[in-house]
Amino acid sequence: MAEASAIFQTTLIPTFSQNPSQYTLKIHPHHSFLPSISKRSNCFHRIRCSVSTATSGSGSAVEATVPWGCDSDSLENASALQDWLSKCGLPPQKMAIQKVDVGERGLVALKNIRKGEKLLFVPPSLFITADSEWSRQEAGQVLKKYNVPDWPFLATYLISEAGLVSSSRWSNYISALPRQPYSLLYWTRSELDRYLEASQIRQRAIERINDVTGTYNDMRDRIFSKYPDLFPEEVFNMESFRWSFGILFSRLVRLPSMDGRVALVPWADMLNHSCEIETFLDYDRSSQGVVFTTDRAYQPGEQVFISYGKKSNGELLLSYGFVPREGTNPSDSAELPLSLKKSDKCYKEKMEALKKHGLSTTQCFPLQITGWPLELMAYAYLVVSPPSMNDQFDEMAAAASNKNPSKKDTQYPEIEEDALQFILDTCEASISKYSKFLQAST
Repeated sequence: MAEASAIFQTTLIPTFSQNPSQYTLKIHPHHSFLPSISKRSNCFHRIRCSVSTATSGSGSAVEATVPWGCDSDSLENASALQDWLSKCGLPPQKMAIQKVDVGERGLVALKNIRKGEKLLFVPPSLFITADSEWSRQEAGQVLKKYNVPDWPFLATYLISEAGLVSSSRWSNYISALPRQPYSLLYWTRSELDRYLEASQIRQRAIERINDVTGTYNDMRDRIFSKYPDLFPEEVFNMESFRWSFGILFSRLVRLPSMDGRVALVPWADMLNHSCEIETFLDYDRSSQGVVFTTDRAYQPGEQVFISYGKKSNGELLLSYGFVPREGTNPSDSAELPLSLKKSDKCYKEKMEALKKHGLSTTQCFPLQITGWPLELMAYAYLVVSPPSMNDQFDEMAAAASNKNPSKKDTQYPEIEEDALQFILDTCEASISKYSKFLQAST
């Protein structure tokens, strides 16, 4: 599986404007504005670059992995995991872990599965949460003493249990986890610059890598260095932290029916994502376990899927390390950065209006093939509005913010063509970056 399928079970794109423009916009002839969409299989591409973000003196990637786990496509520990889960309370299953075309490993139907059938029933005793018991209780007590937040707390817990190898209760689960998760955390800076040069995901990936590195450095300086017997550096290091955060980003689940609690759910996290599926994991109070309800039937031998949420290809790459095949993701979008120029005659007034409503002078908005969010149009109105409309700057900024839904669909016919042309010019500038990248790659 990958991260918290349900960690962000919200739609990425707000309400779209369905009104086609009545204006003719000036499109430069050498740009193709919309890519062709081809119907393909349900497969996706797993993407992996170098093994580590560390580099040697020559600038090449240093090969460094953790000593636990298995290859991402390995089934060597699958049967041991299933046996252990059954002994720990997992009821008989209609699925088994097998090698698959989509995702390398996945859960495959052993019997006919009906549409609308509930599956899994993983009991809470098999969840890994911030309340899970530590094999080394002193280590857990130290982290609680320092009020470590859930994510670094869980990351450290996972490393602590992995470092104990077979003496940990979770050894069978950890042995079945990938030794190197598919994650942008493992990309070098040069790889991010090269392959995501024209994507807004690049900056978010850099920020995520920096956040993980900063979290480890903070934990090392404040806690690990003071308790070396509990947190030895040969186990608790940057590489093991990168691994544990990679596992959390790709497998942690937020359970709406448990007040949004986050957990690692063994067995359930072997399910892969399909853009054609809408069902997701949640806790079922009546059966007291994590379940999902199928929204299609499956024949024996078919891989069973869930949804990780309505996410763009960039979001899926950022969190889960894969990209659906072209044209198969109806939720795909591209982030378009709009900027207010400092040369604007009313720059100060517009900037203050944006700041008042929690926006900045450069703001990213998602574009889908089906439309764009109304907030984008409101922001464009503000950018192109002349000084004579200064009394409406605040109204435009409010409409550009998703904090004021009542004023989203505000329209200004006298500057609509200018706003649309501004959006198109920005699109063309972004597309030109991809063109330069493609030319450099050939």
